[in-house]
Amino acid sequence: MKKKLNFSDRKYNYVLLAENAYLSGKKERAIEFYKKAIQFKGDIGDDIAILYNIAQIYDEIDKPIYAIETYKKIIDLDPKESGAYYGIAIMEERLNNKEKALEYYHKAIEIDPDYDRAYYYAANLYDEMGNSQKAIEYYKKVVDLAPDDYIAYNNIGSLYEEEGDLEKALKYIKKSLEIEKNYYKGLFNLGVVYKALGDNDKALEYYCKSKEINPYHANTYLNISAIYIEEKRYLDAIEVLTEGIKNNPHGHDLYYNRACCYSILGEKEKSIEDLKEALTLFPSIIKYIRVDKDFNNLYDQKEFIDIINNPAYDE
Repeated sequence: MKKKLNFSDRKYNYVLLAENAYLSGKKERAIEFYKKAIQFKGDIGDDIAILYNIAQIYDEIDKPIYAIETYKKIIDLDPKESGAYYGIAIMEERLNNKEKALEYYHKAIEIDPDYDRAYYYAANLYDEMGNSQKAIEYYKKVVDLAPDDYIAYNNIGSLYEEEGDLEKALKYIKKSLEIEKNYYKGLFNLGVVYKALGDNDKALEYYCKSKEINPYHANTYLNISAIYIEEKRYLDAIEVLTEGIKNNPHGHDLYYNRACCYSILGEKEKSIEDLKEALTLFPSIIKYIRVDKDFNNLYDQKEFIDIINNPAYDE
């Protein structure tokens, strides 16, 4: 029987304690054990694995700065560890340091040109920052590296739709749905493209398919109602908006559109009630209420006049 553990044994025991603590939900305690484990000399690869675990836990307990510090320790041990640069990028993004995040995504890609997730999240950032061309370029790199990434295909299509290139938008969104036919965002975006092409029937077909898969996506109901309102199918619009509100009770736009329909149909009290609900959820919507001709029917209602003249909504 051993009377004294060697360094490797003691390191391993602390790792086991850390893993047990983590599985028991004691994440801070797990970090303490991992830090004790790393004090014992061992293989650099083992130390890097432990540091990744520590960084991941810091991520999970929402301590991104500590996670960044830990990832930098990994880089000190091995400057070619692309995953550490990627981890820093994710944390910088959480801290809303978008330029820094991009810098670290690029470093990860420099080390590992096949790092498809680094390209993916860099593309997301470029999109958020308004650089759609770069976003498309990086998403295309993603699908080159990961041909089954239906979300990246969908995102490319969505960006082309925003740019008005509807044929390319159709191509990429359809490719997304070839890979994953039940992807609700792909179905939704196909509806958006068909609406832009002037095909309301096709748009409704795909919006409804999207709604069946994900009944909690408020914009689907909104876009369906917009087509119904355009076609003066106000009762159909009210029906779909009511369904949408049931599944998305905080969807201020849904209340707003239903208020429009009620106003047009002369159901003034219902319209005003929906406007009040929309304003409770999103007071800034008042600027649209004041100029929307759909509410012309309400100008003989004192309650409506009080609403549009209420200075509290301008704060």
